[in-house]
Amino acid sequence: MTLTEIIILAIIQGITEFLPISSSAHLILPSVLLGWDNQGLAFDVAVHVGSLLAVMIYFRGDIGRMLVAWFGSGFSRNQTDDSRLAWWVIIATIPALIFGFAGKAFIEEYARSALVIACTTIGFGLLLWYADKKAALNKHIYDMTWKSALIVGMAQAVALIPGTSRSGITMTAGLMLGLDRESAARFSFLLSIPVILGAGLLATLDLVSSPDAVDWNALLIGAVLSFVSAYACIYLFLTWISRMGMTPFVIYRMVLGAILLWFVFA
Repeated sequence: MTLTEIIILAIIQGITEFLPISSSAHLILPSVLLGWDNQGLAFDVAVHVGSLLAVMIYFRGDIGRMLVAWFGSGFSRNQTDDSRLAWWVIIATIPALIFGFAGKAFIEEYARSALVIACTTIGFGLLLWYADKKAALNKHIYDMTWKSALIVGMAQAVALIPGTSRSGITMTAGLMLGLDRESAARFSFLLSIPVILGAGLLATLDLVSSPDAVDWNALLIGAVLSFVSAYACIYLFLTWISRMGMTPFVIYRMVLGAILLWFVFA
């Protein structure tokens, strides 16, 4: 990989991991537009580490309170808001783990085409627009129940289909359940932590058994850039989302999906 490829791909990963615009759709664009090769397993692990560190550092206060509350009262009848939220993250993670292990091979074999990514980018973008415009948006993150957490978790499992956008579909589900925009986004970001961690661990196991040489400079640059871009993305998104809504991201998804469709049928 050239330095230009490292910089562009790392920033793309950091930004699109958390915005509701589909990281897989963006990571396929360099190969479609510029003919770039796949970034490789080691680089994929590095940029995921950067993204994971960004979200964990940004939400370090929330994570600390949830852990203390969960270990303190998570198994008692006297649940606190934070211990319940920790349980909701756990519950919402389970569907992705089950469907991830069950459907990983099928998805990699049949669903990673530009046509599939274009269609899901557009289709789930329209669903996000509908949820943002029609939902009540009157519930706080602490108003969630185990049932609503499970529904968001089921939606996250759908994001195994490339182009869906993990953050996009979980925010869509949160909005449909009545969460306000910031709460839907915060729960989506908290939910990303075990998912990114799990994906990173699986990729690391594959990397250990891989005979490919490792370019440590590329990995370090990729991890740092992914961390910086992801952290900035989370901060700006949570700052602006209550005011601007999801419409700009929906429009962007429509344009991106149309570009991919043009390349597919051109």
